[in-house]
Amino acid sequence: MIDLQEKLLPVIHDARSVVTGARFLMDCAGVLSVPVCVSEQYPKGLGATVDEIRGHKVVRATFEKLRFSAAEGLQEFLSDDIEQVILCGIETHVCVLQTAMDLLAQGRRVFVVADAVGSRHPTDHHCALRRLRDSGVNVCTAESVPFEWCAQAGSDEFRQISQLVRTRPSSSP
Repeated sequence: MIDLQEKLLPVIHDARSVVTGARFLMDCAGVLSVPVCVSEQYPKGLGATVDEIRGHKVVRATFEKLRFSAAEGLQEFLSDDIEQVILCGIETHVCVLQTAMDLLAQGRRVFVVADAVGSRHPTDHHCALRRLRDSGVNVCTAESVPFEWCAQAGSDEFRQISQLVRTRPSSSP
């Protein structure tokens, strides 16, 4: 979760959908015991992570950063056996993009969740998603991620994920 902060979100286009998508992913991560880390860009000036994210039980750690990329801060939490990293947050064309590129350069498989990232301007958001895809980053949706984590139907976890999907608020305006 990249920089979903109090003073940044008000200027993000369709910010409510970004937070809704991120929160949905966190709920699914909780079902499947997927670790979640949260970055904060200069929290003294930009505020803390919003309550919907900060207070979630799956947050393993929150770290502060000044660099746009969160990759350096994530290193403490990414063991060598973690090959895949899923990113959401803001802004798509700055911190999300730079984090994804740095993680890709480290040899990790990177997924950016298109409906859980955002920018102030839609053009920046869309151009960044194209650039990420062209660079080898997997661009996906919030709903596709937990089903890839489950891999198959029939388990208790799958049933819990399916329930979360059915009750998920629409992220469309």
